[in-house]
Parts: sequence; structure tokens; C-alpha cells
Amino acid sequence: MPSFNYNAVDKLGRMAIGQIDASNEADLEIRLARMGLDLITFRPAKKSTSLMSSRVSNQDLVMFCFQLEQLTSAGVPLLEGLNDLRESSDNLYFQKIIGAISAEVEGGKMFSQALAEHPQVFSEVFVSLIDAGERTGQLPAVLNNLFETIRWQDELVSQTKKLLIYPAFVATVVMGAVVFLMTYLVPQMVLFLRNMGQELPLNTQILIAISNVFVAYWWLIIGLPILIVVILAAVIRSSPQARYRFDMLKLNLPITGTILHKIIMARFARYFALMYQTGIPILEAIKICENIVGNRVVADALSRVHTQINAGDAMSESFRNAGLFPQLVVRMIKVGESTGGLDKSLLNISYFYDRDVNDSMQKMLKMIEPALTIILGLILAFIMFSVLGPVYDSFSKLKI
Repeated sequence: MPSFNYNAVDKLGRMAIGQIDASNEADLEIRLARMGLDLITFRPAKKSTSLMSSRVSNQDLVMFCFQLEQLTSAGVPLLEGLNDLRESSDNLYFQKIIGAISAEVEGGKMFSQALAEHPQVFSEVFVSLIDAGERTGQLPAVLNNLFETIRWQDELVSQTKKLLIYPAFVATVVMGAVVFLMTYLVPQMVLFLRNMGQELPLNTQILIAISNVFVAYWWLIIGLPILIVVILAAVIRSSPQARYRFDMLKLNLPITGTILHKIIMARFARYFALMYQTGIPILEAIKICENIVGNRVVADALSRVHTQINAGDAMSESFRNAGLFPQLVVRMIKVGESTGGLDKSLLNISYFYDRDVNDSMQKMLKMIEPALTIILGLILAFIMFSVLGPVYDSFSKLKI
């Protein structure tokens, strides 16, 4: 269906500018009329090749949930709230999505059904929670919970990026310095040393050999890692077995594997608690969680848990038998079963792992900074010592 950029006015005479899908001009007028707008001018929208223009960030979803929760809690009808959000959004692509949702709701669809038409923006768990909120009359509460959860997830992603930015920057600087020294400086110094006719020490000979490799095979040194990554990514995407082994490897890495496991447990516990609070059945919630944990190994463990609970086993016993869930998770689930407060127990798990992950990331960041600085210093010291040592000896002999 084509898209149109439009200029319109509402009933109060306020201008509205946006983009919406429509079959033709008549359909465009009908869709805008459902949104309380009168069409003034329009033109076909150009398809943008920009990745950023066709993406909805977590921050956009956070503001969407927060503002819609505030409006619905204040008694503003859902359709009016959606129209207000469409006009206030700075993301043109998200404006288009909200406009389409508004038109579908105006056409008689449930809010969750309209969201389900856009799986590239709204995940299965998001749609399921909205559907449960509509059925139970707790839509504002569900939107508030989604706001908190997506904001938590966005903060976690931001912390992870912050953890990786410094090592990536230092690694880039190190590689740039090494490439420059090996391809330009070292060959120049080697020519000078050979003209002096001096016997070179072992460390300088090793450095020269490395420099020769860089000069002769720089394309292979740069291209081979990229090629390996591309091939591995393609194999992992195409082969479920390779994806499983890769996810298992990530969980078994010495330091990052433990942190990743805790992040997955926190994500699972938070979303499971949210679905349980909303009234989604436990078996359905576990099935949905298989798709949001982001790890095939954990997803298979949840599938085994689902099978055991469906067969009549206790929930805590099923999680223990899966063999992948820490004792803390099993214990808290058992407490939740006994007290009837499973959602509170799950949120406690999420809170504990969230705090633990934050502490672990801060400690890792403090360790990475000096470690990378030392590595950079050692590399540069080896190069400079191997180059300047013979030069200094040459000048000393000339002085004598």
C-alpha cells in the first residue's frame, strides 16, 4: 500500500502534518476523517533508503507507553490519545505507524490487534500484554509496566554500549598505531640500520619479520577477520545447530558468560512477572518468554519447563530439572508458589540480577581501562625499544 505525506486540519483548526498508508486519495480522506482531520494537500511519500528513518527505538517506545498511560489514566479516549501521540512524535516513521494504528482502531479493531499489524515495531510480548490489559480493563497499568520494563531494557543496553565504547576505542587506536608503525616507520628504520651495517638483535629481527608480513599481506590481515565474522554470522543464521552452539559458547565464556546469563535471567524474570501480573496464563507466558530471552540454549530449557508443567509437575521442580536456572531463581519461584506472590518473587529476582549486572559491569569497566592501557604501553614499548635500541647503538659507535 502506498504512503502519502499530508497537510490537514483538525476540528479546532490546528494544522497536522504526517504520513499515512492509503490506497488512493479517497481512502486517504476517509482515514484522516476517522482521525478527526480534514485533508488539505497531499503528495506520494518517497521511499527512504535510510535505516534510521524506518526504525523505532526503545526510547520512542518508552515515551509512547508513558504518554499513552498518562492520557488513558486521565480519561482521554484511546483514539484521541493516539492522535495526540502521532502529532507529538519526532520520528516520522513512528508517526506513520501510529497513524495506521489509529485508523485501524477507528475502523473497529482492538488496540492489540492494530499493534499486531506492525510486528517490526511491537513485539509479541508487547501485543500479548496489551491484549491482556484490554481484556481485564487494566490497560493503563499494563502501559505503565511496559514503560518501566522497556526503560529498564534501554538502560541496560546503554550500559552495555558504555562498557564496550572504551575498549573499542582503545583497540582501534592500538591497531592504527601498530599498522602505521609496521608499514611506515619500521621499514624506514630498517633501511637506515642496514645501511649502517650493524648486526641486529633478536627482538629487532622479530619486529622486522612482523613488519614484512604487514607490508606484504596487509589486505589479508584486515580482510581475513572480517571474512571470518561474515561467514560465521551467515552459518549461525542459517543453521539452528550452529546457533545453539554459539549461544552455548557465549554462556560459557569466562567473565562475560556469567554476566550474560544474569542479564537473560533478569529479562526473563521481569517479563514473566509482567505477564503473570497482567493475567496471562503461566504456560502461555513461558512460551512467549522462549522468544524474548535471546538465547537458544535458555529457550530450549524453557521449552522443557513448559513440557513438564503441562504434564503436571510443580513449577519450581520443573525449573530445577531444566538444569540451566540458578538456585536463586528456583528458590524464589518456589517461594512464590507457596505464598501466591509469584510476580513479587520474580520481580525480586530481576532486581537482584539487575543490581548484580550493574556492579559486574562497573567492575569490568574499571579493570578494562588499565588493562588496555598496559597492553598498549607494552606494544609501543616493544616497537620503540626494538627500533631505537639499534639506532642508539649505532650513534654510540659513531661517537666513539
